[in-house]
Amino acid sequence: MKLTMLAGSARAETYNPVLDKIEVLNAELKKLAEKYGVAIAQIPVAWAIAKGTLPIIGVTKEKHVEDAVKAANVTLTAEEVAHLEKTADTLNINAIRFWEKEMK
Repeated sequence: MKLTMLAGSARAETYNPVLDKIEVLNAELKKLAEKYGVAIAQIPVAWAIAKGTLPIIGVTKEKHVEDAVKAANVTLTAEEVAHLEKTADTLNINAIRFWEKEMK
């Protein structure tokens, strides 16, 4: 059974066509999350930090702050970053929503 978002929503229009590709990337994120003992969602934050960016993380609960600290304490190797980049590039995912501007 293929997972999809509710048809007719902006999210469904953006993500339903690429959900299968996102699952491939999620599988790679999961491997690293297990290696570092963190949640899968913390790996993209660590990935962004490893690339020299400062991700802006929305927090509404104390747990969100704790998760951000855990993510900031993960140091991905250059090889891991390269592998994630290669995986993402080969999937050719464009998840820019219509109201977002592509950064170049």
